[in-house]
Amino acid sequence: MKMLITGGAGFIGCNYVRHMLKNHPSTEIVVLDKLTYAGRLENLEEVKDKITFIKGDICDKEAVKKTMKGCESVVNFAAESHVDRSIATPEDFVRTDVLGVFTLLEEARRTDVKRFVQISTDEVYGSTESGSFSEASILDPSSPYSASKAGGELLARSYVKTYGLNVMVTRSSNNYGPFQYPEKLIPVLIIKALKNEPLPIYGKGTNVRDWLHVEDNCRAIDLVLSKGKPGDIINVGSGNEVPNIEIAKRILRHMNKPESLIKFVQDRPGHDFRYSLNWDIVRKMGWKPQVRFEDGLRSTVDWYLKNRTWWNPLV
Repeated sequence: MKMLITGGAGFIGCNYVRHMLKNHPSTEIVVLDKLTYAGRLENLEEVKDKITFIKGDICDKEAVKKTMKGCESVVNFAAESHVDRSIATPEDFVRTDVLGVFTLLEEARRTDVKRFVQISTDEVYGSTESGSFSEASILDPSSPYSASKAGGELLARSYVKTYGLNVMVTRSSNNYGPFQYPEKLIPVLIIKALKNEPLPIYGKGTNVRDWLHVEDNCRAIDLVLSKGKPGDIINVGSGNEVPNIEIAKRILRHMNKPESLIKFVQDRPGHDFRYSLNWDIVRKMGWKPQVRFEDGLRSTVDWYLKNRTWWNPLV
């Protein structure tokens, strides 16, 4: 089988490339990535001889046509994905997360791609103070980022009904693990603690996220790719709902650093309070998270400590 992985040099994408090479070694993998600030060729250094890499933009019809040729399946990780950046430059998010998805879908339709997985996010649901979102919950995005992701996945789902394209959508909770660009919460806190700098926490630190190790998410995406049905929407959560302030404290404990390094800063606009997913559907498909949060967080801290040459140029 030949497959296209877009955004494969980014955080989740590069981990998914590794997952596929390990678990499906006969699959021919083509990676399309624009190599923006968060997509780095270094993320694929150890596997570059086992894949075909093409630098390109998913909004570029010719690049998409070139890379999708002969592919039976497509997994689209390519996206602008940082909420703070979406508040500053929303146009970039609309272009990539909506127009880019459209470009991929059109070529997939033209070439009769057999399976297409659109990677989305739990942030399309918005915030909730109680209960958990199911796949049938109303979408209520709060930021330009989550709105653009909602727009992209709605467009993808329309191609199922209108054109009969076999498209599936995954909505995962917050991922963490190796190769995550150091603008996201966990790597930011690790690097700041390592340098004995203040750890910035929005508001009072009571905002809650459900933390999913990237390896567990890759297993879920692989399962959806192989067993999902046209039009499926699949939540992927982990049950690790932790307030941001507690994340900071756990990281400091792992690194033997004082909690006095925590610094509360002004909250960002439209900051969702809590994300929580009901993931019964993927559970019934045979998936469950395998990485305990404490173990995953500790291994993530260790990875950043051991790979300073990877992140040091970025900060």
